[in-house]
Amino acid sequence: MKFKVIQTDQAPAAIGPYVQALQGSGWTVLSGQIPLRPDGSLVQGTIEEETAQVLANLEEILKAAGLTKEHVVKTTIYTTDLSLFGTINERYEAFFAPHRPARSTVGVAALPRGARIEIEAWAFDETERT
Repeated sequence: MKFKVIQTDQAPAAIGPYVQALQGSGWTVLSGQIPLRPDGSLVQGTIEEETAQVLANLEEILKAAGLTKEHVVKTTIYTTDLSLFGTINERYEAFFAPHRPARSTVGVAALPRGARIEIEAWAFDETERT
């Protein structure tokens, strides 16, 4: 299977040996996004602000792949503080509404760059067969 690398400067560059997303056979797999601005600086504010930046990053990568959030079929949320889940969930629901992808949420000990949240996503578009 051939994969197309998805890259945009409207979202932060990968901070390791990976890509923002790969696309092939209708699937687009987005690497986990933490609350980095496109310039690489970390948002250090409320969890609402951090979650909003993560979701904005995912949306920009989806756009670069020719997709929208309605193409997302599965997400995984990682957070270092599950007590923040209610607030994260409110921002997440507002972003995706009325669409509701499948989702997992995982509490973790730490995330890159000291972030409190990371979200990865899988999207599908049956018309895209790279």
